Amino acid sequence: MKILVTGGVGYIGSHTVVDLIENGHDIVILDNLCNSKIEVLDKIKEITGKAPAFMVGDIRNRSDVDNVFNTHHDIDAVIHFAGLKAVGESCEKPLLYYDNNIAGTVTLLKSMSAHGCKRIVFSSSATVYGDPATVPVTEDFPLSTTNPYGSTKLYIEQILKDLCASDSEWDATLLRYFNPVGAHESTLLGENPNGIPNNLMPYIMKVACGKLEKLHIFGDDYPTADGTGVRDYIHVCDLAHGHTLAISKLDGLKIYNLGTGTGYSVLDMVKAFEKANNIKLPYCIDPRRPGDVAVNFADPAKAKEELGFEATRTLEDMCRTSYEFAKKNFK
Repeated sequence: MKILVTGGVGYIGSHTVVDLIENGHDIVILDNLCNSKIEVLDKIKEITGKAPAFMVGDIRNRSDVDNVFNTHHDIDAVIHFAGLKAVGESCEKPLLYYDNNIAGTVTLLKSMSAHGCKRIVFSSSATVYGDPATVPVTEDFPLSTTNPYGSTKLYIEQILKDLCASDSEWDATLLRYFNPVGAHESTLLGENPNGIPNNLMPYIMKVACGKLEKLHIFGDDYPTADGTGVRDYIHVCDLAHGHTLAISKLDGLKIYNLGTGTGYSVLDMVKAFEKANNIKLPYCIDPRRPGDVAVNFADPAKAKEELGFEATRTLEDMCRTSYEFAKKNFK
C-alpha cells in the first residue's frame, strides 16, 4: 500500500516507517519537525535502502494536508502519529494540546474525506484508561482521563468512532500504546527529544551520558511495591511492527492494546538499565507530577489473537539499545 504517515520523522513514527518499508509499503511522510529532526530521513534511507517521500507541514493547516493528497494521488491509508505527547506539559498548556491534537486531527480527517481516503490507523494511548481500578487493562475497560493529553486521545477516539458509525466507507483502527522505549539495533534511530525529556527512558539516557546531572523520579508514595509508578514498557520496534500488522487488517472500527502485559516500576527500570549497561544512575525523588497514575499495564491478548501481534524484545533489549543509541547520538 501507499501510506501517509503523519509525524513520521518522530520517535515512534520513524521506527514504524522503517518497518513498513521493510514489509513492502510505499511511504509518504508529513511532519512539522516541532519535536523531530530532519536528519532522521537519511537514517531511514540508510537502514532500508529507500527514501520515503517527505513534505514539511502541519496537520492543523488544511492546505498543507491537501497538498500531500494533491501531490500523491494514490494514498491508500493514513497512520496518524502527529501529536503532542507530554502529560506534564499538557496540564500546563491544555489549549495547545487541544488545538494541535484534536483540531489537527479534524483537519486531517476532513482532507482525507475530501480526497476519498477513508482508512486510518490512529496512535492512541493507554492514558484513555485513566486510573484503572484493576490491571491488566483490556480494551473493554471503562474510559476516563487524568490529564489533558489523555483527554485529547480519548476525544479523537470518539471522533473516529462517530465517523465510522456515520459512514461505512471509513475503516479506523485505534492502537492504545503503553510505554514505548528502546532504539533500532542499527543505533541510527531512537528517542532524542528536543529540550529536557518528559518521558522516563530518554531522561535516563541523558543522565547516563552525562547530559543531565541526575534522574528526577516523580513520586515514591504510590501504592506499589517500591512506591514508584508502574508501567508497561514495550520496545519501539515491537510497537512499530504492530502498526504494520494493523494497516494490513483495516476493516471497520477496531481497538487494540499494544503492550507486553508486564508492569515495571520506575525503580525497576533504573535497576534494569544499570544492570544491562553496567553503570550507576544518580537520581532523586521529587513530588508526584499532576496527571500521573499509580499502575497501568496491558492485557495484549486481543492484539495477539486478531493481529498476530506479540512483543518479543526483552527489558534488557530495551535498556541496551537505548544506551547504545544515546552514546552515539546525544551530542
